[in-house]
Amino acid sequence: MEQSHYFFCTERLGFRRYRAYDVAALAAVFGDPYARRFYPEHGRREKLVDWIEWNLRNYEEHGYGLWALELLGDGTFVGDAGLTWQSVEGEWWLEIGYHIHPAQRRRGLATEAARACRDWAFANTDCTQVCSIVHPENAASITVAGRVHESRRLVRSAAGDRVVFGTRRP
Repeated sequence: MEQSHYFFCTERLGFRRYRAYDVAALAAVFGDPYARRFYPEHGRREKLVDWIEWNLRNYEEHGYGLWALELLGDGTFVGDAGLTWQSVEGEWWLEIGYHIHPAQRRRGLATEAARACRDWAFANTDCTQVCSIVHPENAASITVAGRVHESRRLVRSAAGDRVVFGTRRP
């Protein structure tokens, strides 16, 4: 697979900017019952369009956002991962997010992508720390974040309890 259109790559994954036509592929990522528990609004096409447009704005404003993930071998869209600014207890932290297609889960792709995003953030931004904010019932994301980050703590917010995993700049 041609790698020139990727922002960066890992061993198995190419990270590229979202495109408007990714809506259908993104719908499959958020379409299963497990993902819908944590992203119920992503069952609506307009929410997915907003998601892609938000990331396009992030690319322009910050130079990064959530990137579409493709398998390098065949270009299959497998989800997204990347960096967005999120408020944690009144401070802005750079968050590593990751969402993997149900058929591609349990292959280590989320961990591979999240580690790459962490490393990219420290190499390409001046952030002092990165985090992942996870719903306490999202066992799959808790497992991934635990592999990627060095600390974790429970945070209470208006949206409910969240587990915040963090890593400080080496």
